[in-house]
Order: sequence, then C-alpha cells, then structure tokens
Amino acid sequence: MAKKIAIGGDHAGFSLKEPLVAWLKEQGYEVKDFGTYSADSADYADFAHPVALAVEKGEFDAGVLVCGSGQGVAITANKHQGIRAALVWDTPLAALARQHNDANIICLPARFIAEETAFECVTIFLNTEFEGGRHATRVGKIAC
Repeated sequence: MAKKIAIGGDHAGFSLKEPLVAWLKEQGYEVKDFGTYSADSADYADFAHPVALAVEKGEFDAGVLVCGSGQGVAITANKHQGIRAALVWDTPLAALARQHNDANIICLPARFIAEETAFECVTIFLNTEFEGGRHATRVGKIAC
C-alpha cells in the first residue's frame, strides 16, 4: 500500500509545491494537496495547520510543507503536539530529521532550494527509518 502524503504551502512555496505534488504521484504516493492553489498571496498558517492536523490524527503517513524560507510552516506545524516538523534544505538534514528526530513533516524553503534537491530530500525523508534507541528517549522529551 502506498504511503499517504499530505502537502501544503503558501504563495511563496507554490512554484515548488506543484511539481512536488506531480512528482510524488509519479512515485506512487497517495497525495492530498491542502493548497494553496495559486501564487496569489496567502498565509502559510492556513495550509500548515491542516497538513499538521491531518498527520497528527494519523490520516497521513507524513507531510510536506513549503513556504519561502520553510521557517513559517515549520514553526506553525510544530505547534501541534504530535508533530515533529523539520526544516530541510539538503540531503544530510533530510536523513537526520528522520533518523534522530523521527520527524513526520518535512519543511522546504522554496526560495533557497533547487527543485531536484527538494525531490532528493523528500525521497530520503520518506524512505529513512527512525533509529530509535537513545534518540527515542530524546524525542520522548519533546512534548510539553
């Protein structure tokens, strides 16, 4: 069964989100696009919260969020107790976000990452397992 991926982003992330949606589908993932659906000005929180909530509820296996810097969507998603959203702009960070932090949402900075690098980061993120062990102890201390 294909992994279910929730994706969203604001106007600054739109130009990267659209090819990511198509690419994820080509890779065989089941994808729900939470918007935005144009490059018109939009607030990142309006898309980060629904993606984070859907992942938090277990409706999706993972999330992808995109905004200009990646910071806004990461900050917003991490307000949700069950979410560990990681800002990623290169492949080693994508791997470590999963291996050490058990991140369940990858946040990409559309203005600072090439499309091909974004695809590579998402591939690694979705296919890397959490190492557990001492990292599980640390992740267990995140929630307030």
